[in-house]
Amino acid sequence: MGRRALTILPLLWVAMLSGGAAAVMQSLPYDYSSSAECLPEPLEPQYGGGILRNANFSAGLQGWSAFGHGAVEEGASASGNSYGVARNRTRPYQSVSQKVYLQNDTHYTLSAWLQVSNGSADIRAVVKTDGDFVHAGVVEARSGCWSILKGGLTAPASGAAELYFESNTTADIWVDSASLQPFSREEWAAHHSAAIKSARKKAVRLRARGSAGEPVPGAHVRIEHVRSGFPLGSAMGAEILRSPAYQRWFASRFTVATFENEMKWSSTERLRGREDYSVPDAMLRFARSHGIAVRGHNVFWDQPGQQPAWVRSLPYRQLLQATARRIRSVMSRYAGQVVAWDVVNENLHFRFFEDRFGRDASAELYRKAHQMDGQALVSMNEFNTLEWPGDPKAGPSKYLGKLFQIKEFPGNTNDARMAIGLQGHFSVPSIPYIRAALDTLSRANAPIWLTEIDVAPGPNQAYHLEQILREVYAHPAVHGIILWTARHRQGCYVMCLTDNNFQNLPTGDVVDRLIAEWKTHSHAGVADADGYYEAELFHGDYKVTVSHPAANSTVVQSLSVDRETDPDTEFTIHV
Repeated sequence: MGRRALTILPLLWVAMLSGGAAAVMQSLPYDYSSSAECLPEPLEPQYGGGILRNANFSAGLQGWSAFGHGAVEEGASASGNSYGVARNRTRPYQSVSQKVYLQNDTHYTLSAWLQVSNGSADIRAVVKTDGDFVHAGVVEARSGCWSILKGGLTAPASGAAELYFESNTTADIWVDSASLQPFSREEWAAHHSAAIKSARKKAVRLRARGSAGEPVPGAHVRIEHVRSGFPLGSAMGAEILRSPAYQRWFASRFTVATFENEMKWSSTERLRGREDYSVPDAMLRFARSHGIAVRGHNVFWDQPGQQPAWVRSLPYRQLLQATARRIRSVMSRYAGQVVAWDVVNENLHFRFFEDRFGRDASAELYRKAHQMDGQALVSMNEFNTLEWPGDPKAGPSKYLGKLFQIKEFPGNTNDARMAIGLQGHFSVPSIPYIRAALDTLSRANAPIWLTEIDVAPGPNQAYHLEQILREVYAHPAVHGIILWTARHRQGCYVMCLTDNNFQNLPTGDVVDRLIAEWKTHSHAGVADADGYYEAELFHGDYKVTVSHPAANSTVVQSLSVDRETDPDTEFTIHV
């Protein structure tokens, strides 16, 4: 009683419309639903609870037990909804738990609705395996309403395991509508294919007509890819200005860039009052000359150690004047020339400006950013929201909380321009957790960008990079990807794509292979008896060549396909 179900978004079944559907139809659709709200009652468990028994506690505590020598009881709401309660907690790990059996090399998506008896608390989902404790997700839970923790993990080996929830608070933890659903690697890949078909491609219908408007049967049609519609790019550093080889390599691959350090306050005003934008100006000219969009990174950085040295010791009034001058200087210079701004970098982990100006410091800076450049997206830009399921400072619920605080601040009414920026500095990624975190963040209805993707060095670096890129590209809420791979003579921040001669490393091979995979290769064919020619195209810009079979005439026309293209649109070409 009191529960309702989130709507499942069955993107898998879209693939049934194309070839290969027979294999896809065997897969269980992935449930992309999540919630950013704290609800009076929990919703039904996803996948009916998956492998968990008595997932909604309708049979009392059957299947559930106490973890860590705690005390577990059955609770019930006024509407008759039952749930599990971990009471009298004196240790973080004392909670409600259930023993399960995990299959090796299997992805598990996890969800649970959680509440605490008083106040608010960060609650982490943990799976105890033989010799390890795997963090699977985190949420900020509150008293008086239910919040969903959506996460996941990949089983490190087959064997017995135990799911439980931990929190540093001593408040009671309430658990309900839990789910742990396994997916094979093949099923997970099928989810990718279905999501890409739905979110990154469009079926396009062309019609050849003659000079009098009559259909031209048998017209010869050729469609050639000109430019990808999905923004994929990399960081670039000032080194690119001195290296034609770097310029050629970069411009032949990427459609968007972020300047690694050159636009930051510490780079443009190292000495107080002495601004120098010559380097980012030159980098911007290079990018624009090659049709490369630029993200503005960054206006401010909330980490104390990343302030210009002269800024750190300024008294209140002088710091206020300096920040006002900085945002006016950089944003007025580049307004209309960048597609997005990272306004306050890493303002979940750090609080330099909040400590000096108050809780709403970030929100006020975003309000000013909206005023300075009303066309560009304005983003938070944070780490560990995707990389580590156990970071309570930057989990999806904390990110959304800060985002909503900024959006609700007086004057920040231009919600359509607010975007989500996620850095993505990975070691060993949790692929199911990445997808689950994106599901929750998508509830903000804001464009999501992966802004700084790299992977720590190691024997599986290229493999992990490919996993991450496939996962985030396939997610419907992701609007762009930036790799944090600016090349310097001494190397890169963490991950390079090439050597010093711009010959691909294994990571570069991954990127090139995916660029080729995520574009439409040339289509060529003949219009049907009614002059129609149909093709499924990745979002992007195309050159369409149509030849009249009898009139000896050829027409070349441009075509753009994007998210907004109506699938019922008919493109007419007169030949």
